[in-house]
Amino acid sequence: MGSLLYAIFMLMVVLLSNSICIAFPGFNFGRIGGGGGDGPFGGGQGYPGLFPEFYSFSCPQANGIVMSVLESVIAEEPRMAASLLRLHFHDCFVQGCDASVLLDDSEVFASEKNSGPNSNSIRGFEVIDEIKSKLEEACPETVSCADILALAARGSTVLSGGPNWELPLGRRDATQASLGDSNNNLPPPNSTIQNLITLFRQQGLDEVDLVSLSG
Repeated sequence: MGSLLYAIFMLMVVLLSNSICIAFPGFNFGRIGGGGGDGPFGGGQGYPGLFPEFYSFSCPQANGIVMSVLESVIAEEPRMAASLLRLHFHDCFVQGCDASVLLDDSEVFASEKNSGPNSNSIRGFEVIDEIKSKLEEACPETVSCADILALAARGSTVLSGGPNWELPLGRRDATQASLGDSNNNLPPPNSTIQNLITLFRQQGLDEVDLVSLSG
């Protein structure tokens, strides 16, 4: 619990810094999948394609549904909050924040779930599935899985006593995964501190971001 609180504190520091990520405010991930617009990201005010009110008319209850599921899940298992934040981070490090981490094996690609850094490590998929199911009941084929991951990461932080922030929405879901990028871009469990710093710097992140996302 202490490490989670420290991670949340460091997350607040990052969120208040000048390095604002378009896909996930506070994190300067190198790119986002299918966000639209110019530049490596895309979204919101100054970020073409993403904006906080993206679902205001098509699914105004989207965040409420996400928070309702999270409240129940985290009340039963508080550690799931950190796991959902980590799941979003592991998604964004590979092809951008496009939910490619959720895709299973297919005939044309291998799932990122099978990579060394992800295998038997990341979790929370069942929570995302539950959120997606409830959103489909309320707003069929409307809210992307990439946005669900982002909303779940923010909601988990808030429910753990961390900060809230304005979240640009409108991400598009990936249609394929990259096992190779997952192995190359994500820090493996046996990473040295220098290896971690190098991998994070490749994504435009510094040591403060490293502490925040490592917990």
